[in-house]
Amino acid sequence: MPTLPRRENGQLSGRTIAILMETDYVEPEIAYYERRFAEEGATIDYLTRLWGQESITFTGHEYQVPMTVSGDLEAVDDTRLKSYDAIIVPSGMVSDRLRYSEDVTTNAPAVRLLERAFATPGVLKGIICHGMWLVAPIPEVVAGRRVTCHNNLIGDVRNMGAVYTDQDVVVDGDLVTGRSADAAHLFARTLIDLIAARTPVGSMRSRQRMLRGIGMTTSPRHAAEDRA
Repeated sequence: MPTLPRRENGQLSGRTIAILMETDYVEPEIAYYERRFAEEGATIDYLTRLWGQESITFTGHEYQVPMTVSGDLEAVDDTRLKSYDAIIVPSGMVSDRLRYSEDVTTNAPAVRLLERAFATPGVLKGIICHGMWLVAPIPEVVAGRRVTCHNNLIGDVRNMGAVYTDQDVVVDGDLVTGRSADAAHLFARTLIDLIAARTPVGSMRSRQRMLRGIGMTTSPRHAAEDRA
């Protein structure tokens, strides 16, 4: 799948969205994100578990479309994680494959990355369809929160302690969930609007440096936002 040119001066110019990837992804969904986010000027960073390889080529679920991913999710440190405006767990079998752990006493690297993302309010978490599978090992991150998911997972999310909501897209703070790949356009639209409404991380840091340079400090609220 070729990388599309990004729109200059789009409302998401300078923003980066991470998307987790594995085999059996839903081709129309990922193709839509490619076009829609590029149209808004955003950069997409595809991440997977590389297992020591430089890249892995995955195939889609319906049409076996190949897609090569070279972003290593195990190499995402806290600084890089905070540079993302959103991290998306897409539809299909992606989440089920990524939650595999050869060591049954520990969570898979993708689960640990998602857990760290939930501990970082500055990063929007977008989870759609069967993507909620990746949350199963860390149910505490969605306990008491409103979510939607594929109809097949309603029992799962209720067992996680989440509040299932019968809508195509549900927003609960920094968590955005979508019902299925069929709602990918609504899911993406919601993420775009939420990201655009947020102060870019780079702008906040620039503001901090400017204020320090003239001998001023930010309010406690702004300082907390900068750390998030």
